[in-house]
Amino acid sequence: MSEDIVPRDELHAAIEARKEVAEDMEPALIDAFVERIERRLEQRSDLSEQALKRKRDHQRDMVLGAMAISVPLFAMAAIFVGLAGILVVCGALAVIAIVSTRS
Repeated sequence: MSEDIVPRDELHAAIEARKEVAEDMEPALIDAFVERIERRLEQRSDLSEQALKRKRDHQRDMVLGAMAISVPLFAMAAIFVGLAGILVVCGALAVIAIVSTRS
């Protein structure tokens, strides 16, 4: 997330507005600006939580999919190839597990 929390022009506008308002209005202006910052931070937090949930769901789906195909793959590898086939299936499942945790 390389975007600014508050765009520079908005910050400069708030600073200029602060110079032009009366002293009794200054706290309200600052409070409004801080509230905008807090809202944007909350939005970012919500977005990052959603992204994390999607990543975990994807990892879970990959692991469950790998588990579902592993049983028939192990059976075919054991019947047709033997120990070497079982080792290849184990290696493929390990690669799936590693790749799903990185993405």
